[in-house]
Amino acid sequence: MRIIALSTLRVFWIKHPNAEIPLRSWYALASRAQWKSPSQIKEAFRNTSFTGNNRVIFNVKGNDYRLVVMVRYDKGLMFIRFIGTHIEYDKIDVVKI
Repeated sequence: MRIIALSTLRVFWIKHPNAEIPLRSWYALASRAQWKSPSQIKEAFRNTSFTGNNRVIFNVKGNDYRLVVMVRYDKGLMFIRFIGTHIEYDKIDVVKI
């Protein structure tokens, strides 16, 4: 998958250094993947959640953080829409972000 934009993750792990290794690991796996459906993502990340509007929610660092991406399966693209703590995550509308 082509992931847009890694810079969003970098900015986050500068602020939260303990998220750097888990986010780099996620990026390494996701960028090599060729997922065509939610079930393929679920095979790689068991604790992933799916919502409307092609949003996928990943738990990061033992569920300390949440990463929300929009997936275009047909184009092989993932757009990073949100990365943050659970408190920050609770304040967003995942479908609209």
